[in-house]
Amino acid sequence: MNGLELSKRFYKEVGEPMLSEQFPEVLPYLAVGLLGGGSECFGYDDALSRDHDFEPAFCLFLPEEDLVDRRTAFRLERAYAALPNEFLGFSRQRHGAVGGNRHGVLRLGEFLENKTGRRDGELTLGDWLTLPEYALLEVINGEVFVDPYGKLTAVREKLRYLPEDVRRKKLAGHLLLMGQAGQYNFGRCLARGDTAAAQLAAYEFVKSALHALFLLERTYLPYYKWQFRALRDLPQGPALAEELEHLLTDPPTAAKATLIETLCAAVAARVAAEGLSAHLVPEMESLAYAVNDTVADHTLRNAHVLAAV
Repeated sequence: MNGLELSKRFYKEVGEPMLSEQFPEVLPYLAVGLLGGGSECFGYDDALSRDHDFEPAFCLFLPEEDLVDRRTAFRLERAYAALPNEFLGFSRQRHGAVGGNRHGVLRLGEFLENKTGRRDGELTLGDWLTLPEYALLEVINGEVFVDPYGKLTAVREKLRYLPEDVRRKKLAGHLLLMGQAGQYNFGRCLARGDTAAAQLAAYEFVKSALHALFLLERTYLPYYKWQFRALRDLPQGPALAEELEHLLTDPPTAAKATLIETLCAAVAARVAAEGLSAHLVPEMESLAYAVNDTVADHTLRNAHVLAAV
């Protein structure tokens, strides 16, 4: 049983009855679900994931204090802490009354501020350009079980993905870095016999290639330890993951330079298929500026091509 299924059953069989019995007046203002930074919120949890933060648990998101005051929040925290310590053979972890910082009773505004810097989740253009995508993904991942008040659901919908101009600006920047690290610096470092620098160039190429691939799929790039796991879920992801892993883990050789060109050609084909470039441009630097020229907002288009990286 994965963590999301366990959470849902724990809520339906244990949490929901407790809330209905003890807090009927609060139910219209609660959102309940499992989302955030844990592997179980992505469906990536496995036996190894159970060494920390894996437990029968859910999140209770409260609105601001004008709707649910501190005293009621404290009572909810105590009631959540008093839920059974064992469920379906799984043990709950020892936390304070609030259930830890990933589960239990949370103010929605505090949760959103922690992930986005904004208590209401209303992002400025600067926020969209600078926030790491994994933080945004941790707001929209997992599942909301119930949300009669609707605020959490509305925020999740607004943050579903990047504004199109921001996506294109980010894509342009990562295409440029792919060209610099992979098409230019990797071969030069290798020719000098500087294998360490060549491997660093390969690493930088892979980092930006991952960003570009997810941007082309209009999907947030997760935290680094889950990026290859998530890549394998994308179209052609398993083959791409194998090739990028080869660039990261095998010694730098001329064959790697050929593979870099092959991967660049595949990305360029995707960019052209989206209509972001008038021609199939194999050089990533030229392609980067072609994509940047499609950004509609004048100020953003004229900002440095790496402004969103």
